[in-house]
Amino acid sequence: LFLLFFTTHEELQTLDVDDAFFSTPEDIAARALKPQGGVNFIRTFKKQEEDQAVNLPPNLAELVQNATYVQSPDNLVWQYFYNLKGSAEYPFPGGVFQWARYRINGTGLNETEKIFSESLNKHENTLTLATLRIFSNGLGQPHFHFNANEMGYVISGCGQVGVILSGVTANFNIGIGDVIFFPVGTQHYIKSVCDEDLFLILAYSTGNQLETLRMNDYFHGTADHILAQLFFKEQAEFKKFPRAAK
Repeated sequence: LFLLFFTTHEELQTLDVDDAFFSTPEDIAARALKPQGGVNFIRTFKKQEEDQAVNLPPNLAELVQNATYVQSPDNLVWQYFYNLKGSAEYPFPGGVFQWARYRINGTGLNETEKIFSESLNKHENTLTLATLRIFSNGLGQPHFHFNANEMGYVISGCGQVGVILSGVTANFNIGIGDVIFFPVGTQHYIKSVCDEDLFLILAYSTGNQLETLRMNDYFHGTADHILAQLFFKEQAEFKKFPRAAK
């Protein structure tokens, strides 16, 4: 079972090998492929009613006698493959992230991480991927991303999502199999509401380093005297908000 993300908001267009073959005139295919038997051999191919990219033939064992692939060199494989489950964990209050992403400063990355990171960055329309685990009753605090749309899929657990719009917050519940989407710049939060952890896989529409601003960062980044004017509170009261340790 695969979970796939594609970098398009248009209707996905796909051309399979068999579709291309059967869309090609018989004489053209025969001249291009040059099989024994020529065009008569080409005419022995029959288009199946079902899409063979999705439905495997019931007699596959009779059709295929040997299916082997030579393993590619590691430095080639790592451009396309990354062991996300085995990667470093990045904890935050309430949960933990694991990332498959580009990082501007690659210091501390192992060779696999460096090759994958650079591969993401040098190709257009790539994705940053992550797994997000929010502990039971934990919170992924309000935040937004400057440079990416975000899409997520719930693997396990259940939670509540809030999308903070101008003057109103939209709340909804999420469970296994649900998909969530946050357009770029949309402030949102996720909290776990089950006894078990909430676990999601997330995709961000950027191959650059993801830029995120969290509520505690921009609140603490605003001068106390400005906050006093905004909220009609004495300036000293804003000392009650603890600052995260660096």
